[in-house]
Amino acid sequence: MSKGQPISPALMANKRTGTSSAERRAAGEASGVVVPEVPGDQNVVEPVSMTGSQAVIRSLEELGVTDVFGLPGGAILPTYDPLLETETINHILVRHEQGAGHAAQGYALASGKVGVCIATSGPGATNLVTALADANMDSVPMVAITGQVASTLIGSDAFQEADIVGMTMPITKHSYLVTKSQDIPRVLAEAFHLAATGRPGPVLVDIAKDAQVGQMEFSWPPVLDLPGYRPVARGHSKQIREAARLMAQAQRPVLYVGGGAVKADAADSLLELATATGAPVVTTLTARGVFPDSHDQHLGMPGMHGTVPAVYAMQQADLLITLGARFDDRVTGVLSTFAPGAKVIHADVDPAEISKNRTADVPIVGDLASIIPELTEAFRAETEEAGTPDLSAWWRVLSGLRDSYPLGWTPTEDGLLAPQYVIQKLSELTGPEACYVAGVGQHQMWSAQFVKHERPRQWINSAGLGTMGFAVPAAMGAKVSQPDRVVWAIDGDGCFQMTNQELATCALNNIPIKVAVINNSSLGMVRQWQTLFYDGRYSHTHLNTGHDTVRIPDFVKLGDAYGCATFRCEREEDVEATIKAALEVNDRPVVIDFVVSADAMVWPMVPSGVSNDQIQIAHNMTPEWVGEDEGAGA
Repeated sequence: MSKGQPISPALMANKRTGTSSAERRAAGEASGVVVPEVPGDQNVVEPVSMTGSQAVIRSLEELGVTDVFGLPGGAILPTYDPLLETETINHILVRHEQGAGHAAQGYALASGKVGVCIATSGPGATNLVTALADANMDSVPMVAITGQVASTLIGSDAFQEADIVGMTMPITKHSYLVTKSQDIPRVLAEAFHLAATGRPGPVLVDIAKDAQVGQMEFSWPPVLDLPGYRPVARGHSKQIREAARLMAQAQRPVLYVGGGAVKADAADSLLELATATGAPVVTTLTARGVFPDSHDQHLGMPGMHGTVPAVYAMQQADLLITLGARFDDRVTGVLSTFAPGAKVIHADVDPAEISKNRTADVPIVGDLASIIPELTEAFRAETEEAGTPDLSAWWRVLSGLRDSYPLGWTPTEDGLLAPQYVIQKLSELTGPEACYVAGVGQHQMWSAQFVKHERPRQWINSAGLGTMGFAVPAAMGAKVSQPDRVVWAIDGDGCFQMTNQELATCALNNIPIKVAVINNSSLGMVRQWQTLFYDGRYSHTHLNTGHDTVRIPDFVKLGDAYGCATFRCEREEDVEATIKAALEVNDRPVVIDFVVSADAMVWPMVPSGVSNDQIQIAHNMTPEWVGEDEGAGA
């Protein structure tokens, strides 16, 4: 799968320009080539002698890095030594390198800054692979710095040697191998530039041990040398005008908004575009919050577990105004049956995404930060004389569906908590200024549905890769970047057991996240599929953590062992008081074991392999499309 603008694998870090920064920049400007700007405060540092490891830390300082997550080992040990001397970088010692990677993701997603993690060679580096793949799928800007054996030993199967550059090329925006000390400042500056510009993504910088200990002349800023990497910022004016023409003609338009709108910080301009057009808005799993749930034009999340009006609107649309979304299979269902009557405007910073899954009638390559305001302006110009389209018939149908099929749940039959109630109450009592970080599975979908998403970067989750174990370390990273916000990790009992060791990191580093374990004693989403599609044959999904089990582990005892405040809640009448008690604890992490029913399911649901038209609101129950003829303009 293509990710971001193409970067040549030949861009290895052993190149030397031989000219000063000023000379290279002047030469570039004279020839009409835009020389990429070095991230950071643009300080000027005259040449000074230091080791490569000192250059790593100094470069991070100049790049504006204030927090890193890492775990030392032999090959990266030289770089950990000067970390003791820095006064501006806070290093957080994790308990597992995967935790460092997810923490860097959470940090980036909550703040919009580049997240940074550090690991050693071999298993240290390979433990980052899942986080890098996750960041690549969800376009998260992060830089992973790994140690490598000495350059003279590379390829000899030395102790803890692993070709992490080769392993990560398919799952990063770019991967570097640094074998010369002098290249460290330039490579790190390039890595941060690549991670944060165009379509954001993870960049790996693997530094040989002899490059870390070798002497070099450090100066700042370096000259970035990225031939072929020129992400397009502004959309083509002709395409924008054509898009506005289609928008002015559409009778059943839908604004299909993806995570790219969050990355572009485009919430305000999106609201203006939606207001100007009057079109319904759907927000994908990675875009929740970029358009407020409370806004009357918002229909909710589309796709497999989307709302009925959102799914219906896309199926019946005559125009999809696609902004920073990628026509993911969990949104489209069977692609050939998705939105069959719709023309497509597709705006995205990554040209590889446009027409990859669904052919775009009007492709627009560029940054949504500039494209969305230009679309609004062009639409207003297009409709200045004739007026905006009358969407009243379209809205009558959609409003009727919204009234007939609101999100909800039925009471549990076993007397245990309804997880939807727990999450809804958690959202009500905490509010939208908090960050909500989810793992993967049923609790993730319930959180996407029942948390009130009102602002961008409020909602953080692993979407494209679906990584169990994401929530706790990502919440840790989010809290480090947003210390004044409440940060909830809404986790499943299965996910929680994969990375809960990072509670030790949180307790020891005064990172008071709050963890709500939605404990149904099973791998919930897998169990749901087994219920629906495998005749209730529950093959290896029972975890023995919940009601009437041996409770191994006991999450209350586990949280206590990690220095957390702990609660268990098993009755609906105790939910509100338990959440309020957790919100009052701010001097340490909190773990709440919410014991919920294993039979609760995520609805609505589009079964895998069928058209979105066959969305179910409960088992074998599909909506009645009242008013479909009117809404379809028949």
